[in-house]
Amino acid sequence: MMTFQDELSAAREAAARASDLLRREYEQFTAIPDAPVTISTHADKASQELILGFLHDRFPADALCAEESTPAFDSLPKIGRRAWVVDPIDGTRGFAKKVGQFSVMIGFLVDGQPVVGVVAEPAQNRTTFASVGGGCWTHTGDAEPTRCRVSAHGFSELVLVQSWSKTGMSPKPVQALTPVRVVETYSGGVKLAHVARGEADVYANTYEAFADWDICAGHLLVTEAGGVVTDLRGNSIVYQGENFKQTRGLIATNGSIHAEAVSRLATV
Repeated sequence: MMTFQDELSAAREAAARASDLLRREYEQFTAIPDAPVTISTHADKASQELILGFLHDRFPADALCAEESTPAFDSLPKIGRRAWVVDPIDGTRGFAKKVGQFSVMIGFLVDGQPVVGVVAEPAQNRTTFASVGGGCWTHTGDAEPTRCRVSAHGFSELVLVQSWSKTGMSPKPVQALTPVRVVETYSGGVKLAHVARGEADVYANTYEAFADWDICAGHLLVTEAGGVVTDLRGNSIVYQGENFKQTRGLIATNGSIHAEAVSRLATV
């Protein structure tokens, strides 16, 4: 089995360079406490241009799919047998509010399947990465990477990671899964990395629509750490659909609770 080590190495290097840029921008950025969901900053675009430029130089024939409009690359194919899927800042509200909860996400698809994933958390100087068949690994700073494995928890110990909820609100996953603890954070990439590292047992995205770049990189982290990722009905995630939209939700778990979690969510 190919483990796509050249592509993984390139994705890690691109993420590291983008993280360096974003740490500098983050230090100088004036916090926006009421940053809206739709916020985009100059740092998003700068990070994306850096990543796409680096990847295009290394793999000029590959498709490039990313969140922001980047004039230098907008004319290139976004769909292909080999396609990079990039979110230059996932969790821009976490960046704009200066709470440190944001990530750089770089995924790589071959024939529509994730085969490389990198989620870098610049504020923590932490990166979690995976390649198909090569396992999931994480490191902080210059430390040697350590292997990631999902938890072995059942529902009696369940930790749910989710987006920040409005005060007084009880999101569907909380109602359905009744976790013993809830971790709230911005960035789907960070949430998926939590599950891959065994720090949470389940992440359920119940939004009506989100995009390929919100999940592609993190998807592989979970599966290579031993977990399971499907849509909310238990079906495989399909990438490169119309406008790169995901409309069937996502649930990522440690695997052992997956079927039951899907069943419980269907009742809410």
